[in-house]
Amino acid sequence: MRLKSRGISTPALLAVIIAIAAIAWLVLKPSNAPMEPALSPETAPVTPAKSGSKGMVDEARIAKMDTDEPGAWLSYGRGYKEQRFSPLTDVNRESVTQLGIGWVKELNTIHPVEATPIIVDGVMYITAPYNHTYALNAATGEEIWHYDPKVPPETARDACCGVISRGLALYKGKAYIATLDGRLIALDAANGEKIWEIDTLISKDRQYTITGAPRAAGGKIYIGNGGAEYGVRGYVTAFDAETGEKIWRFYTVPGNPAEPFEHPEMEMAAKTWKGGAWWEIGGGGTVWNSIVYDPDFNTVYIGVGNGTPWTRENRSPGGGDNLFLSSIVALDADTGEMKWYYQTTPGDNWDFTAVQDIMLADMEVDGKQRKVLMQAPKNGFFYVIDRSNGELLRAHPYATVTWATHVDMETGRPVENTDKAYLDKPEWILPGPRGAHNWHAMSFDPSKGLVYFGSHDIPFLYDMSEEHQNTGLFKRRKGLWNTGVNFARSNQMFEEQFAADSEELPTSYSTGFLNAFNPITGENVWSIEHSTGWNGGVMASGGGLVFQGDAQGFFSAYNSDTGERLWQQQLYTSIVAPPVSYEVDGTQYVAILTGHEGFDPFGNDAGHLYGSIGRVVVFKLGGETVLLPAPERDMTIPEQPPMIASAEDLDRGDVLYHDVCQFCHGAAVRAGGGIPDLRLMSKESHEAFFGIVIGGLKKDTGMASFADVLTAEDATKIHQYIISRANLDREAEKLVEEEEDDESSEG
Repeated sequence: MRLKSRGISTPALLAVIIAIAAIAWLVLKPSNAPMEPALSPETAPVTPAKSGSKGMVDEARIAKMDTDEPGAWLSYGRGYKEQRFSPLTDVNRESVTQLGIGWVKELNTIHPVEATPIIVDGVMYITAPYNHTYALNAATGEEIWHYDPKVPPETARDACCGVISRGLALYKGKAYIATLDGRLIALDAANGEKIWEIDTLISKDRQYTITGAPRAAGGKIYIGNGGAEYGVRGYVTAFDAETGEKIWRFYTVPGNPAEPFEHPEMEMAAKTWKGGAWWEIGGGGTVWNSIVYDPDFNTVYIGVGNGTPWTRENRSPGGGDNLFLSSIVALDADTGEMKWYYQTTPGDNWDFTAVQDIMLADMEVDGKQRKVLMQAPKNGFFYVIDRSNGELLRAHPYATVTWATHVDMETGRPVENTDKAYLDKPEWILPGPRGAHNWHAMSFDPSKGLVYFGSHDIPFLYDMSEEHQNTGLFKRRKGLWNTGVNFARSNQMFEEQFAADSEELPTSYSTGFLNAFNPITGENVWSIEHSTGWNGGVMASGGGLVFQGDAQGFFSAYNSDTGERLWQQQLYTSIVAPPVSYEVDGTQYVAILTGHEGFDPFGNDAGHLYGSIGRVVVFKLGGETVLLPAPERDMTIPEQPPMIASAEDLDRGDVLYHDVCQFCHGAAVRAGGGIPDLRLMSKESHEAFFGIVIGGLKKDTGMASFADVLTAEDATKIHQYIISRANLDREAEKLVEEEEDDESSEG
């Protein structure tokens, strides 16, 4: 099916190129109180946990959860296996039609809300943007305590994917949060008071951030970080849960080979990096999402991200697998020593991270009982791996894959499709950098042997400019993304191909699915197609249901055997977070957090229609709370200031905008959700444009100054490009209105 504009101009149909773009970060102004200085692990105060039963989660309690506390959700993925399967049955296929809203908690944010709630002893613990942390009465939503770590708002500029937090950890009376600016904080779970705080970052000169949830086990807190696009070096660290002292650190990519290696694995990895000076660029390999503890083997499994830059010809021009990029690595939980690794995408060239959720299971494979881990990383293949030794057992495609033909089960390596190499010419490739599946949670029903998860086909036009093709000249640009991909030219080529109705265009720009997937056979038992990609996480339950929120704002329950939708509720904002279910005083609840950046380039998702609205929405049978419809956003493009730029200046403004601005404000100046759409700027905003971009007038709301990477002349060209895009889309709107008026009069 050919792309349809829904009244938006052809040049505006560019969000196919924003496969990695734009996560919202404005509003939610933090407190102006000064942030307390972070302490190093060596100076962190040693304070014993306070008395009381709140948050007293440990290994023994988690191990007995299904038998003793089926209504609890004690850790990020519910238990250590991270299967996100709730055994509760009161909400089932027969009763689900009686599900209604029990309570709502407003989070007062337009930023993406992506966290998994943890429910312990009738208390719900959640994190929100800028790491605001709440303890709520899980039955009523009443706030018990709120902690604000006072993350500096300008940190938003350093966060590649928004001022988000995916959750926290509860362990032995403490709640642990990892802040966007790199701190690990232990709070008293009973009252939210800070016990200790440490700085986890190895460098303040690079744009490190943390968006993932810490994990707690074996007396330790495990946490990684993000920031690969900005040129950082990845690592994961284990800290003492009681004191915050660093116990071990595992680097995921090698540093300067002329210096001593931090641990033996780095010496091995360095042999797989060839040519260039990757350590100066950064290397990447950040562990920004999946960290899973396995008590059966006392192992921590980490998912490792993409390289810096994305393009291997720039990152490692002599070739090589570039360990441990895009890998699953098994580490001894006590020492951090590597036990085994499996690399899903050797020599990654497409931003195919392997940080997506890892889940553990015991299942029969080829007639033998195995302890396995499963993952559906970005690259489009679903992996089943023996977690005792790293043996690859299955690697089935679960979405449309064009970059590779298959995974060779003898070597364990994907077989690349040489027709899709993009060094010499641009290529449409599936999946794109948003992946066939991203960090959105998946769920496993052990009784059925099925994994339920969302996937999407979102293509991307990969292109390397002549400058990027000169592999010896790539230099890290501080404060900017370092991908090696020419986004501006990709956008322009898309426009050209669309205008020419080129056969090279993909048939769909963004298609999303909810799948019931058999990880052993590779069969989709059923699959539901959504109207767009980038939908929410998934939870299956003992009631025979699968719950998922979507980009249209619907929270739905499906029959886990057939995929039939049995119930849905419109929540008036897009949903990207995963649901959870729990029980308090004999009542089963189903909870979801709402609000995300908006993705659909044609304005079809709820983020575009209503904006991003951060809430906790909790359902129960017979719930009667009414959620009023949100007012639709006014997306009318106003009259623009005069154009003064030459064609050459507009072309340069196009390049600069897509190099600096598009990752938050959207390709072709089309934003969604809570992101400011710059085509809609007021007269006052246009007049203040340079004060905002260069002077930092809005740094307190997340829009820091870009004076370190842009000149006043650059800002002028970007401003003129924004005006030109607004004018084009405004004229297109008028044409559509005239056509609709003509059709109406004819009717």
